[in-house]
Amino acid sequence: METRSFQMEFAYPKEMEIAKKERWPILIPIGTMEYHSTICPYGCDSLVSMGIAREIAKELDCVIMPPVWYGVASYAVGGPETGTIQVDCDSFEQYVYMILKSLFLAGFNRNIYMIVAHQTEDYNPLELACMKAARKLVFEYLDDTKGYGWWGKNENKAFYQQMSAEDNPWNWVKTIRSFSANAKAIYGGGDHAGKVECSVMEYLYPGSIKMERLCETDDWFAQASAEMSVELGEKRVAQSVADYVAEIKAQKGMK
Repeated sequence: METRSFQMEFAYPKEMEIAKKERWPILIPIGTMEYHSTICPYGCDSLVSMGIAREIAKELDCVIMPPVWYGVASYAVGGPETGTIQVDCDSFEQYVYMILKSLFLAGFNRNIYMIVAHQTEDYNPLELACMKAARKLVFEYLDDTKGYGWWGKNENKAFYQQMSAEDNPWNWVKTIRSFSANAKAIYGGGDHAGKVECSVMEYLYPGSIKMERLCETDDWFAQASAEMSVELGEKRVAQSVADYVAEIKAQKGMK
């Protein structure tokens, strides 16, 4: 399927105006620069989220924003000496908030999807920072555009009943994970530089996994990478993309 999707860093005002007028989904890949043992690149998380965004953009007209490479990585896998770059949660939240605010001020205040790739725990700090930034902005925007007390006014009694899914403020900016719930249920949960993550990386970026270097480490979490397969990576990506495309279409009322 051919789409008109583009990456913002290569776009011009004319293309952005078309995207704004037609309310194209805005995809923001978000990840980290984190130690992924000796076999997997530091940018793995951001690269995966960017790869998922590009696959979604093959199915729908979308704007792919430049990835947010530096995130709330933590030093859970290894200390600073391993090369991980850790950004404070509050600082990161403010950074994401300013990106989203700029989009809102430019007129892109619908159908924004932050695609987060890092950790599988619910409400991990990176994901929470993105969610908090989004909700903070939406509440401020509603106050600014509708006035204080907007929800409590009698004329807004049927506010939610009269709007489409796309116009529901809590749907304007969504945080989604790089892999859908279906993909994880069918093809296994996440890992770190293991069988799953390396399979996905090798599918999206052939040659990015250096299996010949596995013998250089005793990192327990990386040993399962020996079982990686491009086929597994392809299936996991395809399932996630299908799920997210369906979700985006449903929100926009598309068939």
